[in-house]
Amino acid sequence: MENSYEALSLILDSITEHIVVIDDDGVIQYTNKSWSEFGNSNACAISGDWHGVNYIEECDKASVMGDDFGAKAKQGILSVINKTVPVFYFEYPCHSIDQKRWFMMRVTALKMAGSAYFVISHQNITERKLAEEEVRKLARLDGLTDIPNRRTFDEFLHHEWRRCLRLNKLVCLAIVDLDYFKLLNDRYGHQVGDECLIQIGELLKEFACRPGDICARYGGEEFALIWSDTPLEQAERLSNELLVKIMALAIPNQESPIEDYLTASVGLAACVPKKGSSERELISLADSMLYRAKANGRNQVEC
Repeated sequence: MENSYEALSLILDSITEHIVVIDDDGVIQYTNKSWSEFGNSNACAISGDWHGVNYIEECDKASVMGDDFGAKAKQGILSVINKTVPVFYFEYPCHSIDQKRWFMMRVTALKMAGSAYFVISHQNITERKLAEEEVRKLARLDGLTDIPNRRTFDEFLHHEWRRCLRLNKLVCLAIVDLDYFKLLNDRYGHQVGDECLIQIGELLKEFACRPGDICARYGGEEFALIWSDTPLEQAERLSNELLVKIMALAIPNQESPIEDYLTASVGLAACVPKKGSSERELISLADSMLYRAKANGRNQVEC
């Protein structure tokens, strides 16, 4: 068995990693069963026998088609061939229509019968990447309300501010404060208060549906909404609609001096970012409008 080519091929064909061996010109000398099956089932341009195909040229073709992986893969393969690095590793996405997939590409040198060859393997790391995605997602969400947290809000506003600066677009920010929420907590208990915050979080998701929108827990009983490229009049209309829907939840707050149910106040501000300005200015404007809404009796929008 030690010198059996057939036994070696059977062993390599039993491995789930996709394995290909190329020479120092990039020409494929061997592929295992997993490599061929993956190519056939994923509509690769080459089907059947890969022997004699130049792998580096295939990377070039992928790069020309706009696949960033092709250029990085070629650079990594050449770095091993030219002995710049002993081993090359590269993680890349390879999503299909039906599922997300990631692979780890590894390139190592192989000396055999006095000739130089290079082994390229592609290991499926989808399970790990999905777990990492979930961890990142959880880190960006508020643990109670399941909407973006303050850190995510700050990052989003920063990027939207820069984008709208480039495009000369309007950014609207609404800061929502639940009226007399402490009285609700004191009367009904913190568990009821938490359930209330969860309901508000679910409601806010209805008001952030576009890529340029976000709802977030701003802190405590405060929430925030960003509407990019939205006229102030439309943002004001959305804010008033939000207040109506919060009241429609009919969450009891009998200690509130306004109503027997939960209400909210909204400070709304909008501006077109200018060079040298900061998103902190928009936050300050919205904060001042929220203060005015509270000073004028709460349960209203000031913009």
